[in-house]
Amino acid sequence: MTAPTLADLLQLPPYQAYSYSYPHKTAYRPLQPALPLRELWAGERREALFLYLHVPFCSYRCGFCNLFALARPAPAQVEAYLQQMERQLRATAAALGEHRFVRFALGGGTPSYLDAGQLGRVFEMVTRHANIDLRAIPAGIEVSPETVDAEKLRLCRDAGIDRVSMGIQSFSEAEVRALVRPQQREVVERAIACIREQGLPTLNLDLIYGIAGQSEASFVASIDSALAHAPEEIYLYPLYVRPLTGLGRIEGKRGKPGFAVQAEPLDPRLALYQAGRARLLAAGYTQVSMRMFRAPHAPDTAAPVYCCQSDGMVGIGCGARSYTGALHYSSEYGVARRSVAEILDHYLARDEASFAYADYGIALDEDERRRRHAIQSLLVRPGLDRADYRDRFGADCLQQLPQLAELFELGLAEQHGELIALTDTGMARADTIGPWLVSAAVAERMRDYRLD
Repeated sequence: MTAPTLADLLQLPPYQAYSYSYPHKTAYRPLQPALPLRELWAGERREALFLYLHVPFCSYRCGFCNLFALARPAPAQVEAYLQQMERQLRATAAALGEHRFVRFALGGGTPSYLDAGQLGRVFEMVTRHANIDLRAIPAGIEVSPETVDAEKLRLCRDAGIDRVSMGIQSFSEAEVRALVRPQQREVVERAIACIREQGLPTLNLDLIYGIAGQSEASFVASIDSALAHAPEEIYLYPLYVRPLTGLGRIEGKRGKPGFAVQAEPLDPRLALYQAGRARLLAAGYTQVSMRMFRAPHAPDTAAPVYCCQSDGMVGIGCGARSYTGALHYSSEYGVARRSVAEILDHYLARDEASFAYADYGIALDEDERRRRHAIQSLLVRPGLDRADYRDRFGADCLQQLPQLAELFELGLAEQHGELIALTDTGMARADTIGPWLVSAAVAERMRDYRLD
């Protein structure tokens, strides 16, 4: 079967898949035998690592969410999880040997679901077991409006957190109800005010477009509500209705496919994206990717784009991923509550020695590493640097990935010296370009994956 050209894919709706990471976790499989972390990391540079901790707990499960998360866990389960996460961190740090972390993120789930005492324990275990100084490096946390309070935020600020990311999704109560998200606007406004009062330097707000009943006017109204708080970053996410999520189950009952809001080429999300992008550019924000917009007053604008998907990433916690150059590994992946609970139970039953091994993941050959670099660079401004690519892989990207030439033919990218940069039209099609660059082998593994 011949792979479709990019021109073929452009005839489909523009939202094919979010290239959040490559390869996607549905391409992971059990590693037999399990591989010692000490050997995996021995050949890697370990002086500038990214530490990511995953807290898979939430107050509720939003209808669109397909992340590894469990709503309303038993208190004893949360306590057991924190103990296990410390065991994993201790075993991993020992396996790394000499190392230094230069970025940190606490994600989920909802890390702010933890109470202040539990959050304090997380920061203590990080400084106790890892070579890291949170006050001297970029450090972020994800929160939800109903879990924000001044005590937790003071604790985060004092620990060294300088970026708070909060999913709002919409300021319209009708739209958040359509997302199966029990959220009230006054709670959102109070949470934002609390974050601002505590003086954390960077506030990121997430909004979603493509919600049932949403119009261009209502989407722009949500953006204006966000702009009233002058967030340093705003992310605009297209809604994907995925299998086994709450919205996916609703769509399935209606006989719809459960992958996208619309199946026809005239996808309403594109017009919403264009309206939202125009509003943010008019407000002085700079577009960094299809999703990310940065304010002119944002600090450290010369710093690398905030990203949890880079090589040199060390993930701790059930659901967290780790990335060496040659292997990506994690725990297993699930979406339905039953499968998430089973995977979590398995994680809680592990002994500390087992955390010194990777037993689930995917090896990356040279072709996959090239594709990963191209996807990550191309979909974010300033773009794919051909000189940097040659330094990494010993040849020009247009030789090793000749399909990239199609981007120029279709007006989706331009060359500026050594830089290949997406045009505005290309950036709007990022969720088509990313999947187009997936290898046939990875695409087959993703198709064969049985999602629970």
